[in-house]
Amino acid sequence: MNRLCAALLACTAAFSTARAAEVTRIATAFEEDRPFAMFFDVGFDRVQRRMLISREWHNGTDVEYAKELRYTGVDTRLNIDAHIGLWHDVEFAVGVPIDFAFNETWWFAAGTNQSNSTIVNNCLQANGQVTDPSCATSGVGARPLFPLTDGRTDGFRGGIGNLRFGLRYAFFNQKKDDTKPTWVVGFDYEAPTADKLDPTVVTSADARGKVGDRLHKFTLWTAFSRQMGIAEPYFKAYYTLPWHGPFWYSNCDHPDPTYMSHPENCLAPGTPWTRVETGLVAPQQTGMSFGSEFTFYNMPEKHQRVSFDLRAVADYVSAGRYYNEMSGVLHKLLWTDDYMKFGGSFSLFALASEYVNIRATGTLLYATDHYLTDEAMGQDLDGDGTISILPNSSGKTPEMNPNFDYRYDMTSRRFRASEINEFRIDITATFAF
Repeated sequence: MNRLCAALLACTAAFSTARAAEVTRIATAFEEDRPFAMFFDVGFDRVQRRMLISREWHNGTDVEYAKELRYTGVDTRLNIDAHIGLWHDVEFAVGVPIDFAFNETWWFAAGTNQSNSTIVNNCLQANGQVTDPSCATSGVGARPLFPLTDGRTDGFRGGIGNLRFGLRYAFFNQKKDDTKPTWVVGFDYEAPTADKLDPTVVTSADARGKVGDRLHKFTLWTAFSRQMGIAEPYFKAYYTLPWHGPFWYSNCDHPDPTYMSHPENCLAPGTPWTRVETGLVAPQQTGMSFGSEFTFYNMPEKHQRVSFDLRAVADYVSAGRYYNEMSGVLHKLLWTDDYMKFGGSFSLFALASEYVNIRATGTLLYATDHYLTDEAMGQDLDGDGTISILPNSSGKTPEMNPNFDYRYDMTSRRFRASEINEFRIDITATFAF
């Protein structure tokens, strides 16, 4: 027993020399023992998002959901980031993602086919008029919302993503003062450098669409960690605020009666339907994560260490009009309700030498159900308490939102996402200088 206790105490002493948790890692320069510090990360990232897409309908007084589609989106990219120490516990970071392929697939859900799908057997136009008076009973004049060849369709995107920059500062650093935890505050900025995504462009495996949202994104975050023997628990919280950048997209850039109820209202004088009102409304995001790293092998004299990380994650995404899981087939930005994401991750770290570290992470998240097509019908401009859908004396309908589409934004026809899960694999090599 005495030998076992001695061994455990020796391990704890050895582990006390380990570096800070990954979430509070910072490059610090002009130190007495290290005048220059830089981390260079090269990571392979694959995110797979799957969901069931249903269609809302009213059965008498009850709202039910008919299963329509299954969706899978797979985003495969290479992340390149450099973290450079500027001063004591001050770091500057710069990086860019290279999106090799963002592939989307839609196919009929179980029990749905060409004969009973409301997507295929659609009898309405975007402005609410029927395609043919007998369509509902005979199927004559039915117009699919989008083609589903052999029960499926695909979308293809990719390219160089937005440049990102970051500035981080450690108010406390446990490696320098073991009476305090490590506390880092960061400010990250994502610049709108990627080519603009246009949802109206038809894509293929040989002609991929662009991926740029043309947004400035400002993220403020903070993280704490405290090493206690072989464990190092941590907590991180963040908030991201998006802002329009140059050449951001609006559905009114391509006013089209095939997917807009009143495209003539786009930018019309005397109406509220400006480019800002009808265009991209990016969601705000906030979230937190907490967990702990556990080191189970540590040889400081050889610069070798193996540890693992268990983390819980919770994120909130606000409502907005942006490219979502139905935009690729409906060819427009869609108003999406807010939702939450919950889950966790497991990471394995291996320090092979003083200069090379390998990290492999698997993350699984679940999202709450939410509508994917929930555009407002319009605005009450004359204050009578209703939105007029009928033409006025000038033959115009200024209160109608040009983005609104009777086929899938109207209550009882909206598309809804459920059974949402996101699985991510990230393998990153870090080179220290």
